[in-house]
Amino acid sequence: MASLKDIRLRIDSTKNTQQITKAMKLVSAAKLRKAQQNITNMRPYAVTLKGIIADIAATQKVSHPLMTKKESVKNVLLVVLTSDRGLCGGFNSGINKFADKYIIDNKNHFENIDFIFVGKRGADFFMRKKIKGLENIIKLDKDISYGLAHSVAEKLISHYLSGSYDEIRLIYNEFKSAISQKVVCETLLPIEIEKTSFEGTSFSPDMIFEPAPELIIEDLLKKNFNLQVYRAMSESVASEHGARMTAMENASNNARDMINKLTLTYNKVRQEKITTELTEIVSGAESLKG
Repeated sequence: MASLKDIRLRIDSTKNTQQITKAMKLVSAAKLRKAQQNITNMRPYAVTLKGIIADIAATQKVSHPLMTKKESVKNVLLVVLTSDRGLCGGFNSGINKFADKYIIDNKNHFENIDFIFVGKRGADFFMRKKIKGLENIIKLDKDISYGLAHSVAEKLISHYLSGSYDEIRLIYNEFKSAISQKVVCETLLPIEIEKTSFEGTSFSPDMIFEPAPELIIEDLLKKNFNLQVYRAMSESVASEHGARMTAMENASNNARDMINKLTLTYNKVRQEKITTELTEIVSGAESLKG
């Protein structure tokens, strides 16, 4: 059995760990509020922008390479969005397992599946499987910005328009709540436009555009694509902070339970030691009397 000193050291060490996990939970909670607000603010703009694109495309019979589906999909580019750091529960493992299963399920359907990793944990996971990405982008939680999303979006558009890939998909954690995230696989390119808001209404589609609808569509499609990439990054960051906050809360609760058990053990050992000493004293006193 461990000595009183060893148990005392374990209690102190666990209390220090508990303080760290509580601090990390508070930091993640503050970052989560900021990330949630960011997502909430961009949603109305994203919905309106996509609606305008759908209206113009439908009423003016406008098409664009970014909206045109390929007849056969042979080459696929997967963008895997994870975090750079751990201590966030199953946040990263869920994405990595999903992407790994996607490869297993579709390796016979496609001729080639390539990767771009956004986040260190995804790159490290597939590196162990001898899979190297075209590019590894890190420091997402610190450097997330519309500028970064624009840079990534430009590279993806370039890959798609050059004909290197027939489809580009994004695997990431969609933010539901502070305690809930959902792994989704979303098709980034070609861009899927929802039905126009003019359908089923009496609004006339006869409209005059300046500049031409083709130019407007091209500009809006790129803005929309940049926004969708930025939204996905924001969703992932919010999900990471939510997962880390939950993980740190569970760790703090486990530390509390461990401290209670160690304290109980400490008291039992101390009581046993006191009882033994008293027994020895009484036995010694009785032997002196005899």
